[in-house]
Amino acid sequence: MTGTTPIDTIIQGDCLEEMKKLPDKSIDMIFTDPPYGHNNNNNGDLISRREAALGKSDYVPERDNRPIANDGIEANDLFKAFLKEANRILVPGSAICCCGGGGGPDPQFARWSLWIDEIFDFKQMVVWDKGPMGMGWHYRRSYETVLVAHKKGGKCHWFDESNRVENVIRPSKVKKIIPTSEQHPTQKPIELVELFIGYHTIPDMTILDPFLGSGTTAVAAKRTGRHFIGIELSPEYCEIARKRVAAVPARLDRWAEADA
Repeated sequence: MTGTTPIDTIIQGDCLEEMKKLPDKSIDMIFTDPPYGHNNNNNGDLISRREAALGKSDYVPERDNRPIANDGIEANDLFKAFLKEANRILVPGSAICCCGGGGGPDPQFARWSLWIDEIFDFKQMVVWDKGPMGMGWHYRRSYETVLVAHKKGGKCHWFDESNRVENVIRPSKVKKIIPTSEQHPTQKPIELVELFIGYHTIPDMTILDPFLGSGTTAVAAKRTGRHFIGIELSPEYCEIARKRVAAVPARLDRWAEADA
């Protein structure tokens, strides 16, 4: 148990309210993909028309417009409040990794970097090179960012010993996925989350994702022998996340063998 919140659990609710229930210095890492404030996947934008643009299906507004909660102007205040709670519950030295989108016309990841640095020790903006071609029109976006920092008061938790970790993740290491209409519109590859989990935690540590979506962070944590707490506002995505996690073995053999 982590305070009143059990580990290895998915909670449907408001992330700020649920984070308040967690004790100080009780979380070993945060990996999350907050709403960017761009009103994505709404009213026929390119994300909602993605499959139609690729020629895979027709555009059906009732099916394909799936707005992300708190993805308007309120996302900025939500992110700032999340950072304050994150700082309270993280162990000193533990990492906070926030997916930050990829470019304009509103490069919110630049603002987020500054806000993160006001509270944490900002470490790096990692670029995930998704390979050609990305979404958009002019300067089509073929990358996303992950903003990495660690809580002050301790040396950054770092468990890679290769000394070969770049701040660019190549397509050969993590391939992009194009979410279908049945998936969360901003779903990330499990392998992307596993990379950061492996760099900043060891098995049996606890990872929090306050914006869990359809559960990728929880799946990655379970696959790698870590504990997890996931918080998601949408009941529908919570149900998808629980089913995805239930389908994962307690620990994949390749991780168990690596730790033996």
